[in-house]
Amino acid sequence: MSQATPFDGFFKQMNDASQQWWQQWVNAVAPTVDDALPHLVPKVLATVPAHTAEWQARQAEYYQQQLDLWLGLIGAKEAVPAVQPDKGDRRFNSPEWDAPLFSWIKQNYLLTSRYLLQMVDAAQTDDALREKAAFFTRQYLDAVSPANFALTNPEVMKLAAETNGDSLKDGMRRLMDDISKGTITMTDESQFEVGRNLAVTEGAVVFENDILQLIQYTPLTAQVNEVPLLIVPPCVNKYYIMDLQAENSMVRWCVEQGNTVFLVSWRSIPPELGHLQWDDYVDQGVIKAAEVVRKITRREQMNVLSFCIGGGLVATAIPVMQSRDLDWFRSVTLMTSMLDHSDPGDIKHYIDWNLIRSREAQLDKGGIVSGKELARTFSSLRANDLIWNYVVSSYLKGKTPPPFDLLYWNNDSADLALPMHTFFLRNMYLENNLARPGSFSLCGVPIDLTAVTTPTYVFAAREDHIVPWKSAWGTLRIFKGPTRFVLGASGHIAGTINHPAAGKRNYWVNDNAATTPETWFDGAESRPGSWWVDWNDWLQQYTGKKVAARKTLGAVGFKPIEPAPGRYVKEKRD
Repeated sequence: MSQATPFDGFFKQMNDASQQWWQQWVNAVAPTVDDALPHLVPKVLATVPAHTAEWQARQAEYYQQQLDLWLGLIGAKEAVPAVQPDKGDRRFNSPEWDAPLFSWIKQNYLLTSRYLLQMVDAAQTDDALREKAAFFTRQYLDAVSPANFALTNPEVMKLAAETNGDSLKDGMRRLMDDISKGTITMTDESQFEVGRNLAVTEGAVVFENDILQLIQYTPLTAQVNEVPLLIVPPCVNKYYIMDLQAENSMVRWCVEQGNTVFLVSWRSIPPELGHLQWDDYVDQGVIKAAEVVRKITRREQMNVLSFCIGGGLVATAIPVMQSRDLDWFRSVTLMTSMLDHSDPGDIKHYIDWNLIRSREAQLDKGGIVSGKELARTFSSLRANDLIWNYVVSSYLKGKTPPPFDLLYWNNDSADLALPMHTFFLRNMYLENNLARPGSFSLCGVPIDLTAVTTPTYVFAAREDHIVPWKSAWGTLRIFKGPTRFVLGASGHIAGTINHPAAGKRNYWVNDNAATTPETWFDGAESRPGSWWVDWNDWLQQYTGKKVAARKTLGAVGFKPIEPAPGRYVKEKRD
């Protein structure tokens, strides 16, 4: 009889569990992809001009490189690397990948990946179809990387041998736990709690309705700016990305600069509110919050700082307010917000008319779009960093992910009402109606953003995979008031939430007029550190004089309901 080993049955269990998790992931993403996807890549590849001399030469080169790899593996010739991972690809950094067999596996994968992407690029079809096929080909290639499977990952096998199989058993437990949760654990979630060590800037909830709580923060300076500041975060996430911990809290920093700060804490929508429309988020969200700020502070106007989809809500609220003669916004700041959706980036490959029509057929019944579904979709745009990295580390190596506040927030999803979200996808992503004056109405008002003359600060992040910076620059072609555009380094979150005290990164400014984002960048000046400093300097022209800070929060009719961060941000949905 053969002796039992720690690996007996493990790989079958891992395979079965992986299939179950994969099915959950596919079910979450599949509704956002049209029915033709399984045939998309073969259809595109069928148009490759395979009989041309150029393509035959490319095929011959690929076959020769594969032959050289094989001959190098068996010692028939010197093993010379045929291909190297792209810059920034960390999957094969470990020296274990340099062993002959695993070097061959790695290079075979990299060569084949490059060849398949070249085939898609050579396809004789329209640009949109070719781009979509390339995106899903990369998704597939990322998924089948040898780094993602225990038997073809030398780091995994080495660790399993060193731990007598305990790393594999620990990984199996983590995989089963995440299957039950329906999400990938990216950080040690036991180390964080909203209200204890996240979202801890002092303040109180001074108003609430079905979709938001309005938080007023305690002043940290003896004098404050006369004009208050209203912050409108995205409703697809919890607001505390802007108030993580004291050392990286944008909310606290804004208070420290002498602002009377209010913030909208959007509710994760329960099923009974699944009928909510975009109009509700504008009227009972942005406009209602602004009304309460005016009543509490007794100031006619306020400055507004918005982030991501919060910027879309603020932008669409302005024409509605104009129609009601509500001149309440002295200035508006749009952080990584996209108003011109003519080129929305890779997210467009998940959004098509089949998706919209299937969801619009359900609108009469209402419903909820799961925050977990949205989070998985956004993570898939950077699958190697935000999916497969954790699959390998947690499930194959059995490691506990280190505590990281940003990743805790990333997994703390918020649900949206189906009608509101479907309206957003149709009018913004598919029809680009924000760039087409009068193409749709909200609250009975035709929306024309070209009539917006409010002074506006537009911030974008150069490596943003959710709001491409050149698309964010398109706001300058829509708004007609004075605008300032600033470009930060890094991505959607890291580029935006960049506390000056950290002394990290840089940003670009260009005060000269430009007709395209490319010409703007060509003439831009790079400055070290955080863009927050530039924004605060710009804001001073709209903050009014200094006045004594209020000693109490709220006002008559708006007594504090509960301490910040409030109930809504702590609610979790299944």
